[in-house]
Amino acid sequence: MSSDALVPVPVPRTAVPLGIEDPVEKARAELKAALAAIEVKANVPRRVSVRIDQAVDGAKKFSRRNPALATLAAVAAAAAAGAAVWAFARSYSR
Repeated sequence: MSSDALVPVPVPRTAVPLGIEDPVEKARAELKAALAAIEVKANVPRRVSVRIDQAVDGAKKFSRRNPALATLAAVAAAAAAGAAVWAFARSYSR
């Protein structure tokens, strides 16, 4: 039961749709796609936010699989941070 009608496929913001015949419309679409690509590439805060979200999701999955090891990692990280602060405060006070 397949139909002969073409189903429109969504085009990403950073791509130029196919089938544009008018050179002006094609140039506009290319410019719009290029500006969207630059925005995606240059938007560092959003890229960092996405990476942080991915890291948090990974940490949550890890803690569900190995709760004891996750607790040990958290304690080790806290101890390392405390030691770093202590070392900085000690070197600063001398």
